[in-house]
Amino acid sequence: MATARKTQPLLMLMVLAIVCVISAVALVYTKHESRDLFVELEQLTRERDELNIEWGRLQIEQSTWATHGRIERVALEELALTRPKSTEIYLIEK
Repeated sequence: MATARKTQPLLMLMVLAIVCVISAVALVYTKHESRDLFVELEQLTRERDELNIEWGRLQIEQSTWATHGRIERVALEELALTRPKSTEIYLIEK
């Protein structure tokens, strides 16, 4: 029985040491995973910002292409369209 009492604290110390090592490894793994996820978040944020800038440019371009004056100019100059005479306009009602 005396040897059992002597080995019991040693066994408890070994278990605590193993738990401590496992905890330290888990902490290192979690920290590494956190850093990887942060890097990915930063890349995605940068990509989102670039896409927002491009979206703004595209909206400006669309509004430029769709202005009434430009459409009328293209219709007259490039497509040779003319306004119909009042006798050529028909009103269709239900």
